[in-house]
Amino acid sequence: MTFLGDLERFIAENLYPNRVPIGTGLAIVMVVVVIVAWRRGWFAAARRHPRRTGIAIALALAVGLPSGWYLGSPLFIRTSLNEPAPTGAAPAAPTATATPASPDDAPSAPPVAPDATPGSDLAAPRSGTFAGADEFHFGSGTATLIETAPGTWTVRFENFSVRNGPDLFVYVSPDPAGYDDAGIDLGRLKATDGNFNMDLPAGSDPGGAASIVIWCKQFAVQFAVAPLEG
Repeated sequence: MTFLGDLERFIAENLYPNRVPIGTGLAIVMVVVVIVAWRRGWFAAARRHPRRTGIAIALALAVGLPSGWYLGSPLFIRTSLNEPAPTGAAPAAPTATATPASPDDAPSAPPVAPDATPGSDLAAPRSGTFAGADEFHFGSGTATLIETAPGTWTVRFENFSVRNGPDLFVYVSPDPAGYDDAGIDLGRLKATDGNFNMDLPAGSDPGGAASIVIWCKQFAVQFAVAPLEG
């Protein structure tokens, strides 16, 4: 899927920022095409061969509709999840939970129990703030790498929101700029918005962790990255 990933990046970086004039131009082109087709009798020819026309339309829909849904549905499908902070997280002041009014507004983090204090033998949590890869691939909120028990690690997402995608996964990467083949795969992203936890696989060693990455595995495209501080 390298070609599709390159195509997706080209659209996001070059076409999406100019979507209004491009959309206007395409609408004008479509009107011109319809006028030319009508004047040249293409519609009449299609009516004279209804079977061929029907087969062509059916094939186009059979390919176009599933592909369009798979690629386009993430643009308007949102999911939200709120989970309590894991044991081992530093206590936080209670805040109200809210449903995001838009993809850029994620719910506030739920209150953390007062006794959820880090153990003295655990590593200090490390946090970072998400930024999108470009104007199309937005990302916001924070990610915190927490050792909840000796050798057991969790990434805590708070006030999180990201552009949805067809195949989003979470990685703990040794590269502060984002995805790296040596990153630790945490699995499929639980939700596009909210406050939730994702555990590192048992036996993982995030000692060289430099960032938390939201990565589209299907098309090899980075959506957002949170460089870890501390």
